[in-house]
Amino acid sequence: MSFVVARRGFLAALSLAALASSAALAHGPSRQKVTETIEIAAPAEKVWEIVGNFQDLSWLPPVAKTEGTGGNAEKATRHITLKNGGEIDEALTKYDAKDFSLAYRIEKVDVKILPVNNYSSTLTVKPQGDKSVVEWRGAFYRGFPNNDPPPELSDEAALKAITDLYKAGLASLKAKVEGK
Repeated sequence: MSFVVARRGFLAALSLAALASSAALAHGPSRQKVTETIEIAAPAEKVWEIVGNFQDLSWLPPVAKTEGTGGNAEKATRHITLKNGGEIDEALTKYDAKDFSLAYRIEKVDVKILPVNNYSSTLTVKPQGDKSVVEWRGAFYRGFPNNDPPPELSDEAALKAITDLYKAGLASLKAKVEGK
């Protein structure tokens, strides 16, 4: 009788181990993060005049036009039309003019335009004497939510798209603020 009980215990433990390992294999995408910074030879107030206007993304190279409602109030929205014809809808989730920081999230985007889902971001201008450091931080999931994504909607594609956007945007912001 004790052999049967021991065998049942062993089989139960084996079944639990198999379930646990299959659950680990079924894991979907993980949240990706990108942080880019740039030093700008201008006081934080001057940089914030540009970055702090949620309704104006004219400093961002791929943007053709920005239209929005709500100004810089929490829950303000903006509709971005890209030069390639793509469109993105975003909402302001936090705005702190005193600390030169704003946070927003993408409400709607075609993953063929920007291969991300559940994207949120923060832009912060940090005073450094007569200079500033701008930090652009984002967190998101890849464009394809299930396992085995196509290459254009993979983690790598999402990371590259956001990193390239942040680098180009910060370089453009620097040039605009510094007058170069």
